[in-house]
Amino acid sequence: MEAARIVHPLEPLYTERSRVLVLGTMPSPRSREVGFYYGHPQNRFWKVLGALFGESEPLGIEGRTAFLHAHGIALWDVLASCTIAGASDASIADPVPNDLARIAAVAPLEAVFTTGGKATALYQRFGASQLPRVAHTGLPSTSPANARMRLDDLVEAYRPLRDVLDAANPARA
Repeated sequence: MEAARIVHPLEPLYTERSRVLVLGTMPSPRSREVGFYYGHPQNRFWKVLGALFGESEPLGIEGRTAFLHAHGIALWDVLASCTIAGASDASIADPVPNDLARIAAVAPLEAVFTTGGKATALYQRFGASQLPRVAHTGLPSTSPANARMRLDDLVEAYRPLRDVLDAANPARA
């Protein structure tokens, strides 16, 4: 697949009640096609989040947005633009970061979580300096390319996200 310059087409999802920010790298071709994050049917992101909170997988753009807002989760990507071949994070070149401080200006973020090794590396390169007082944890990718991790393993790996939200809202725990 040939590399192309991609400008991030999706707005960040957050409210003034968002306590954690989850960041990927850049929406995949399928996510750009459906107009929403983690839109590839084999991506396990939404299954992981549902299981993490003991709920069914949120479905559809409205259901997924409502889920994020109800749980205090902001969602975006590290990059505003890059050159990329398909959905291959390994091919990312010429990265330009998003303005993550725009979320922190509205939401009292307590932690940032990145999904996958490339998102983690890019956040450390570009994002950490934008949010210097916010703790960061790198999480494994939920992409179908990360086939070595079973769903249960991913849910357990994402437990720190739930822990931060439970600590921020003891009534929820």
